[in-house]
Amino acid sequence: MPLASDSLTAWLDHLEALHPRGIAGIELGLERVAIVKNRLQQTEKCPVILVAGTNGKGSICAMLESILLHAGYRVGLYTSPHLLHYNERVRVAGAAVDDAQLVAAFARVEAARGDISLTYFEFGTLAAWEVFAAESLDAIILEVGLGGRLDATNIYDPACSIVSTVDIDHTEFLGPDRETIGFEKAGIFRQGIPAVCGDPQPPASLLAQAAAVGTPLQVMGRDFGFLKQEQQWMYWGGVGRRGGLAYPGLRGDNQLRNAACAMAALDALHALLPVAMKDFRQGLLEVEIPGRFQVLPGQPVMVLDVAHNPQAARVLADNLGNMAFHPKTFAVFGMMSDKDIDAVIDALNERVTHWLPCTLEGRRAASADFLASRLRGRGLSVVDEFSDPQIALRAAQDQAGDGDRILAFGSFLVVAAALQALGRKA
Repeated sequence: MPLASDSLTAWLDHLEALHPRGIAGIELGLERVAIVKNRLQQTEKCPVILVAGTNGKGSICAMLESILLHAGYRVGLYTSPHLLHYNERVRVAGAAVDDAQLVAAFARVEAARGDISLTYFEFGTLAAWEVFAAESLDAIILEVGLGGRLDATNIYDPACSIVSTVDIDHTEFLGPDRETIGFEKAGIFRQGIPAVCGDPQPPASLLAQAAAVGTPLQVMGRDFGFLKQEQQWMYWGGVGRRGGLAYPGLRGDNQLRNAACAMAALDALHALLPVAMKDFRQGLLEVEIPGRFQVLPGQPVMVLDVAHNPQAARVLADNLGNMAFHPKTFAVFGMMSDKDIDAVIDALNERVTHWLPCTLEGRRAASADFLASRLRGRGLSVVDEFSDPQIALRAAQDQAGDGDRILAFGSFLVVAAALQALGRKA
């Protein structure tokens, strides 16, 4: 067992080895982590916003953080996964916490757990809360890791819950269809606690669960929404209309949906966390998050996107279609084998002219030759097969002309490798 004086790397290695069961050490359930929470005497002392969803939850978390920071609140944010450094997962007052804070928190969790086995994510969630408990915070934002009902973040009671979208992903844990998955995501709802759903056509299971629990639920398109205007957009909801809004700092039309969710949630929390309109405007305008349709300047233009399921791939395809014309698009492409690889390819095959499949690290990764076989089976142009994404990226840079476009997508690991190769910080 590491000591409180050991490095963050040593502690992360310890977390990896603690609970190796299942795919990537995932074991859903709240009993074990709830026991350790109680031993640590963790309690909610400020409003908690719990954010779930198939896609968009990371962007919503970033928008909530940015708005609340501009409003003068001291905010804690817990997200996953990270791109380059574990510290990215735990932020206080807009900055990633340092190694010493994390190590101290890990040591407290280790001392409290005794003989209880915790997964990497469960351990990290408890440690993030320990960091937050040591700070004087006005609000805490928690991004659900997987599903909702049985996710470790669900041991904390929210003042507001958000489900961004519901689509097919993680079927081995959440179920084979939207109805089953919707029920799992609705597991973050609480009696009498406001909730927001950004999916305009939510599964009946999600609506039924909200009704059964007694959750006052706002649904996109029914209770709140947005309208695109020339060079601007308008939000509408229970508090009325707010027009003349600048587009969010995050690119892509889907970010208007995410922004509307963030605004609806903060409207619901107005009595606890009042926010002025100027802070909504500035917070949305200045929000940043790497790897979400991140367009890097230069020639050829480079696009980084963590899209790794069919819904996210369709959004990415739409966003690529809205860009200026590029004669060729070279796609550095890596995915996990348990994802719907065929559907992701189909969503983007009209936007990509040259594919560069690559093998990612880890047991779950699909091999480059398997990805290439799926691409060639559709008659798509495969440049070559690559042993890692950085080699594929260099090949794309060698072949792309100044007017072309390079896309790196399919996994957080692809985006992380691209950022490292380009010498950029997350």
